[in-house]
Amino acid sequence: MKILYGVQATGNGHISRARMMARYFSKKNIAVDYLFTGRDKKDLFDMQCFGSYSHRKGLSFNVSEGQINYFKTCTDNQLLRFFYDVLRLDLASYDLIISDFEPVSAWAGKLKHKPVLGVGHQYAFADKTPMAGDNLLTRSIMKYFAPVDYPVGLHWAAYNDYTLPPIINTDLKRQHSNNKIVVYLPFENQQRVTRILNQFPQYNFIQYAPAVHEAESYNVTTKKTCYEGFKEDLSLAAAVICNAGFELVSECLYLGLPVLVKPVAGQMEQASNARALQSLGYAEVMNVVNFTSIASWLNTVAAAGPVKPLPIPNVAEALVDWIEQGQWQDRKTLAQQLWQPLQPAMGCDQRYSFNQPQYSF
Repeated sequence: MKILYGVQATGNGHISRARMMARYFSKKNIAVDYLFTGRDKKDLFDMQCFGSYSHRKGLSFNVSEGQINYFKTCTDNQLLRFFYDVLRLDLASYDLIISDFEPVSAWAGKLKHKPVLGVGHQYAFADKTPMAGDNLLTRSIMKYFAPVDYPVGLHWAAYNDYTLPPIINTDLKRQHSNNKIVVYLPFENQQRVTRILNQFPQYNFIQYAPAVHEAESYNVTTKKTCYEGFKEDLSLAAAVICNAGFELVSECLYLGLPVLVKPVAGQMEQASNARALQSLGYAEVMNVVNFTSIASWLNTVAAAGPVKPLPIPNVAEALVDWIEQGQWQDRKTLAQQLWQPLQPAMGCDQRYSFNQPQYSF
C-alpha cells in the first residue's frame, strides 16, 4: 500500500497528530509520503520524522491580535495557485489519500477519483457535536475546505459513530511539577500577554510563541516555539493557558493539567471547542486575555485541588492498524473499541481516573 498524507500545517496540532501517525506507519509495510500546506516551509520545525516531505502553499487563515482577519485571509490566499497545485498533484502511484483537513490532497483525490480518508478534529463536527459561532460560511468551510470520502473525526466525546478519542503521544508522562504555568497563545500580542502575566508575581510563567525569543521578564520566561523543549516544559507544568485548539488541550487532559483556554475570535472550531470543554467540565474559558480572567482562574484552580487525568488510549497505533486492513467503511467498530477504556468513568464523572498520579497546583 502507498499513501499520500496531507497535513494542514497552519496549526501545530495537525503536525503533532501526523508525527504520531508517522511513528506507527514506519513500523508497517506501508509507504507514506507527506504533504504540508498552509504555512511557509521555512517556518516548519522538527520535521525529521517525515523524511523528504512535499510542500505547497495551500490555504490558510490570517489571524492577528487574537482574531481572524477575514480581509487579509481573502487577499493572502492565492486561489489560482491553489487550483494549479490541485490539478498538478500526481496521485497515480497512490492507493489512498489521507487528509488532516489539508485541501490540496483532499481536492486532488476527489477530482482524480482516489479514495480519500479524513483524519482530524474538523471531521468530528456533525449534528450532535457542540457548536458555537457557526453560520452558513463556517458550515461551508467545514464541508468544502477539504472534502473526504471517509471522515474519521477526533474529539473529547463520542458525538457520533465515526469520532475517535484524540491522537496524542501516550508516552507523555507528567513529571514532578516545577509549579510553572505554560502559556501558549500564539495568535495574541505577545508583549501584551507578557505584561499581563507580570502582574502575577507569585507565579512563574513559561510563555511560548513563534514570534518570541528566549528571554526573562521578571516572572516570565519567553521561548520560541519548538517541539522537544515544549513537551518537556509541558510535562513539568502545574497548569496551562492556551488557545482553544484541540491537540494541546488533549495533551493537558491526558496529563491531568488544569487548563484555561481562550478561543480565537471568529474561529468557529475554537469557539465550539470552548463550548465542549465547558459542557464536559474539562477547562475554564476566557473570551479576552486580561488580568481579571486569569486571576479568577488561578483562584479557582488553587481551590479545586488535583485534576484526574483523562484515559486516552493509543489512537494512532489502532488507527494505523485499521488503515492497513483496508476496511475504511467500518469506522463504527474502531470507534467503539477506542472509546471502551473511557466508558466506566463517563457514566459517573466527567473527570476521569486512569491509574496515574494526581498533582496539586
